[in-house]
Amino acid sequence: MTRKTTEATHLNNNCRPATTMRRFTTAFRAWRTRRHENAPPTDHTGSPAPEPVPGASTLWRMRTTVQDEPGSLAALCTALAGQRVDILSLQTHPLAEGTVDEFLLRAPGELPASGIATAVRTAGGTDTWIERADAHDLVDAPTRVLGLAARTALDAAELPLALRQLLGRCTIRSQPAPAGGDRARGGVPVEGALDDTVLRLRAPEGGVITVERPYLPFTPTEFARARALVELDARLGPRVPHGRDVLTLAEGADITVRRADTRDLESARAMHERCSDRTLRLRYHGPVGDADRYLNHLLSPRFGRTLAVQTASGRVVGLGHLLWDGDETEVALLVEDAWQRRGVGAELLRRLVAMAVDAGCGSVYAVTQASNTGMVAAMRGLGLPLDYQVEEGTLVITARLGEPVASTAGELGSASAP
Repeated sequence: MTRKTTEATHLNNNCRPATTMRRFTTAFRAWRTRRHENAPPTDHTGSPAPEPVPGASTLWRMRTTVQDEPGSLAALCTALAGQRVDILSLQTHPLAEGTVDEFLLRAPGELPASGIATAVRTAGGTDTWIERADAHDLVDAPTRVLGLAARTALDAAELPLALRQLLGRCTIRSQPAPAGGDRARGGVPVEGALDDTVLRLRAPEGGVITVERPYLPFTPTEFARARALVELDARLGPRVPHGRDVLTLAEGADITVRRADTRDLESARAMHERCSDRTLRLRYHGPVGDADRYLNHLLSPRFGRTLAVQTASGRVVGLGHLLWDGDETEVALLVEDAWQRRGVGAELLRRLVAMAVDAGCGSVYAVTQASNTGMVAAMRGLGLPLDYQVEEGTLVITARLGEPVASTAGELGSASAP
């Protein structure tokens, strides 16, 4: 999947990054395309089964299309029973012609996916898709949907994650609305649009949310569920959790770390004005004279989560962003010059990575320059496996999130969470 390299590349045509940034973006996208495939195969998406263990069983998720006529489902169930496959749950997705049946199956460990697919095809199933499942799939659909709705209600930044968990492995992109009113919605009707493997929904703030799942077409039932989740988000309006932590730096100064959103726009702009050109250049990977034009996008919960560091007087001196980038996650930091090399950036980064772990992300990446020793040191300080890639002088550091993020209380001093 092509990774966007800076927040600037998410913006509309009225807010283009500098020419040097566009050149880097083109080269970096080419590198990402060489490194990643766009989607799983369209048939059996699981990897080869391991050596079977006698008496063991395997969980599978399967979809198949059957004729909407009496006896078609019974024939399918009989074929599965003949292979000693147990049906744990079943959902039906009605179509104009036929029905998509979605199963959670428990099969003998020695039975491969191809054996299940052959039995289903013999019983009249078509367009069969099957992949490995795990214990998380044992939760029934209504319970899972209610849980996702609750998460979305508490935090606007949860919407992209909730959609991904609702719809499975997919790529979600949010396109902000450029200036110009309703035509910014890209021709998407109020009720959204379903086109085979692509969903397009009107975002609550006026842009467009696009969901792509190339390996498996969406059903009208999934479209309705996704639309209901977006409507819930729109009705609740802007919201972020109100929790905050007060930390004492080693030198004795107190700082507060909290969630931020577009209501912090003026404070963030003021911080930009206090930052040196070098700090802004390292943050935005090039000569950016008016970097504050990106802030409305960066602070929007639609595109990720933002943490702000503020002093006892209320001045914002640091921002950390966790950005949803399709099917990947970017981290980015900006710390005011006077507060650099005091542990603020490391604290922000570790909290962002902890958020990514909580969100189920497998990795995070940072796009920076080799000369940005502070960011490089902060990434190394995570204590996680790191991958380094250099493209046209720009450094991309990817951290694999297979291990817990270490606590930072010992470095910064005491912490409290009122």
